[in-house]
Parts: sequence; structure tokens; C-alpha cells
Amino acid sequence: MRKTILYILVGIVIIGGLFGFLSAKEESPDKKEAVCHELVISIVNKNKVNFLDENNIITMLKNADLYPVNRPLHTVNTYNIEQKLSSNGLILKVKAYKTPSGNVKIEITQKIPILRVFNAKESFYVDESGSIMPADYLHASYLPVASGAIERKLATTDLYKFALYLQKHDFWNHLIEQIYVHPDNEAELIPRVGDYRIILGSFDDFTEKMNNLQLFYEQAIPKLGWDKYKTINLKYKNQIVCTKK
Repeated sequence: MRKTILYILVGIVIIGGLFGFLSAKEESPDKKEAVCHELVISIVNKNKVNFLDENNIITMLKNADLYPVNRPLHTVNTYNIEQKLSSNGLILKVKAYKTPSGNVKIEITQKIPILRVFNAKESFYVDESGSIMPADYLHASYLPVASGAIERKLATTDLYKFALYLQKHDFWNHLIEQIYVHPDNEAELIPRVGDYRIILGSFDDFTEKMNNLQLFYEQAIPKLGWDKYKTINLKYKNQIVCTKK
């Protein structure tokens, strides 16, 4: 009986020692004190737009006290890094993670603007996903400009869809320079070539209107020239009404 009790006590001591060893191993000084040696920043669409560089990202992290280099890895919060960088109006997506080698890597996708907007209160860009980009500290050239009675809701809905259409069609992307929106939400287009205005009307059925306009360009402009008309009106369904100069 005494031997049995002794065996049990010895077993408890051995098991307790094993757990203590494993716990000490998990919290070993080497692991707990491992530090981040390098921050690797990748801007995946830098060939399309170049608003941000590594120095911009590092400055943002340092200002937010989130710069990871030389910090213990277990104190580096990649979620907080993602949240901080995502709050920047020029950034579309952020992914931050720790690598097996003890570095922190950040992958950033910038927003790509498709339209510059001016209204009575502010100026901003609209990007490919239909979100607002700040205009304070960036300049994107060769984009169509929209002005007039444009609230943010219109800029990110009907106007955004129209601008995206222009961007995806090389002919219109090169031809249309400016969009002016009247208080009744009807729009006029100002081309890069020629001294005339295109009256689009509402943004309803704009694809059909622009298809009709392209057909007009292909058939009439080669014969009559760019400067024959003062206005080209697309408001009426399946017809184009022109006003001569």
C-alpha cells in the first residue's frame, strides 16, 4: 500500500515537472525577447499610381507610435497597423503580418482616381470603387473634371458610374475633358477637341446616349467637321438634335 502511494506521489512530481518545463519553454526568453528586425513595405499597384512611397508609410506609423522595427515581436499589433493605414484616404487595402524570419510585412493597394470633382464647398477625387479621395495632397493629371451642383451622393453614384464608363472606353476617355452638372442634375460634356458642348441631360440611359453620339461622330463629323455645331443634344431618346453656330 505504501509503495502504491509512493508511486503515485512520484508520478505527480514527474508530471508537474514536465508541465513546468513545457511552460518555461513556451515563455523562453529567446521567444519573448525576439524583436522585429525589418519592416518590408510593398505597394502593389505602384505602376498605376504613385501617391505613396515607403517614407510616407513609415511616417504614418511613427506618428501613430506603431512603427515595429526594434520592438519585441509579441508587442507588434498588425491589426492596429492595418486599421491606422486603412484610415488614410489614398489607401484602398492593407494587409500586415509577421514573417517567420521575424520581420513585419505590409502590402498596400492605393486607390486609383477616375474623376476630379469641384463644387461650391470642396474639391475631391472619386476612385475606381466609387469612394472619395482627398484632394489636399495629391495631383492626378489627365482626368475628366466635374463641376457644378455636385453633392457627394451624386459624385459616388450616377456621376461615378458615368466616369467609370468614360475610363473604360478609350475613345471617350481621350475626348471628354469636363462634365458640368446643373442644379436639376442634368449634365453637359465639354470635349477636348472642338468648340461645342454636348448636352447629355440626365444620367439615365447614358450608355445608349453615348453610343448614339459615337455613331454621329463616325458618320457626320468626317463630313461636316468639329466646328459646325454649337451644341449636340442627346436628351431625346434615339435622336440627336444639333444647333448650328
